[in-house]
Amino acid sequence: MAEAEDKFRKLLEKQSKTLPEAVAEYKRRYGRDPPRGFDDWWQFAKENNVKLVDEFDGITEDLEPFWTLSGVEMRRRAYQVGQLPSIDLVRIQDGEVIDVQIEKAYKDTERGHRSLGFRRLLEKYQHKLPNMDFPINAKAEGRVLVPWEHTKYPNLTLQDSSGGVTSMVGDFTPDWRGRGTVWDAYRRTCPPDTAARQLYSSYRNPNADRPKALLGPANPPSDTFSFSETVDDNLDFCQNPWAHYAQGHFFSDWRTIPVLYPVFSPAKARGFADIMIPSHYYHGQNKRYTYGWDAVNLEPKEIDDMEIPWDDKSEVIFWRGATTGGGNTPPGFSPSYQRHRFLRMAHESSSANYTIVHASPSNPGTFVSTTVPAKDLNNDIMDVAFVSAVGSYPGGDEALRQVHRFADAVPLGKHWSYKYLVDLDGMSYSGRFMAFMASDSATIKSTVYKEYFSDWLQPWLHYIPLSTSYSEIYNIHAYFSGPSKSTLEIANTTSPITDGGKARKREGDEQLRKIAHAGKQWKKTIGRTVDMEAYVYRLCLEYARLWADDRDAMSFVL
Repeated sequence: MAEAEDKFRKLLEKQSKTLPEAVAEYKRRYGRDPPRGFDDWWQFAKENNVKLVDEFDGITEDLEPFWTLSGVEMRRRAYQVGQLPSIDLVRIQDGEVIDVQIEKAYKDTERGHRSLGFRRLLEKYQHKLPNMDFPINAKAEGRVLVPWEHTKYPNLTLQDSSGGVTSMVGDFTPDWRGRGTVWDAYRRTCPPDTAARQLYSSYRNPNADRPKALLGPANPPSDTFSFSETVDDNLDFCQNPWAHYAQGHFFSDWRTIPVLYPVFSPAKARGFADIMIPSHYYHGQNKRYTYGWDAVNLEPKEIDDMEIPWDDKSEVIFWRGATTGGGNTPPGFSPSYQRHRFLRMAHESSSANYTIVHASPSNPGTFVSTTVPAKDLNNDIMDVAFVSAVGSYPGGDEALRQVHRFADAVPLGKHWSYKYLVDLDGMSYSGRFMAFMASDSATIKSTVYKEYFSDWLQPWLHYIPLSTSYSEIYNIHAYFSGPSKSTLEIANTTSPITDGGKARKREGDEQLRKIAHAGKQWKKTIGRTVDMEAYVYRLCLEYARLWADDRDAMSFVL
């Protein structure tokens, strides 16, 4: 925590203070001049007190592959991909942002809310942008998976899309319909010498038809799909193909796009070629996703009506949500999805044991370890449950409910009654993250997705990172809140807790509260809607340069 705080403080201190400094830093990082309009963007950023004015590496990484395309090719592809299912086209035309009603080349019945959210982020500066099209992903999942050979050897790949979108993607369908899977498409993005390229497909989970077998330890050594390594938003699935079994987006029913098309999406795992934009959930007014939701004034309140003082919050770890976490292509893998695994680990019938390292309650300054059954820990500190079931599960709904706890849905504000809020991936990113950060509770986040703000957050300062094995969550709780009731009973502690033990518990609680406060402060100063607007503004300038036939003329020079 101390290292995280120091690292973030230094990051803030080194940000450019003037336009010349920002230009110099841009050239140092990226080896070229900033895009035209950079001075207007700088003015927008300074007027709105944007803190991290230099931290936009994600934009450069997202757009770098498109430098291999000509301006005419970029323009053509941006329009063409809008003809595919679940892609909405947003256009800047003569300084005004509009939706484009495009004739689809394939059957498409979906129109997403993400394009509306993107339009809202452009409104303040739309008059300063040149004409261009933005294909917005209507799905939460990443869409673009370009085979490795096409990126490594573009001269061997069709670079001329003048034949139309059908010449690029062929007989395209909204879903797979037995013609492949996300994992099949993903591993083609990997270099030929990687482990993922040597696998054929996803093999069916041998326990898929035996739900009770899944109640054992989260990662027993004999488990075919066990994983003990840390899985985060930078994991290389090409080198670690075992990890894909535990992430639902690799089993999505929606077909991915195998061509380098510009598609703007809210999140992506490493290996996807989508261009990241802020989620519409983060800046819209929605009672399910907005902290301080105000239906009357349509502006979030700084303090939610259901917020309560820190000392009144429960020290239980809390999560509610739907089973959403992946599709069914191929079938049989839903037990290994991220949310299902977490709920089975936290189930009252779990047969696992966990070693808890905790401060000795009777001998200040020392630590002891105690092995505790997971079912006892879960009864002590866990309140997690599904509120609804979506999609299929081996054995049907009855089998699902045997090994996963279900409870009634709760309003978002109910979360603020707890000190620990768990944030888990769903079909893709979690839309509640910003609401959790705005609250007075501490967020424990587990994700494999990068988002626009990934470089702006500091783990162990603004939130508590959690691997997707989840197993360290019990020790996280023991560190901040002290050993649970069952841990103390098994440790055979009969002597009263000393003042030193109480002091350690207070120290842990203060550290947890500090994380909660730092997360809330981050949301108020760096996770604002205007920060999202600044991100998209800069993205638009970079994207506009790629649209130009003469890209040098679209650069900004002091």
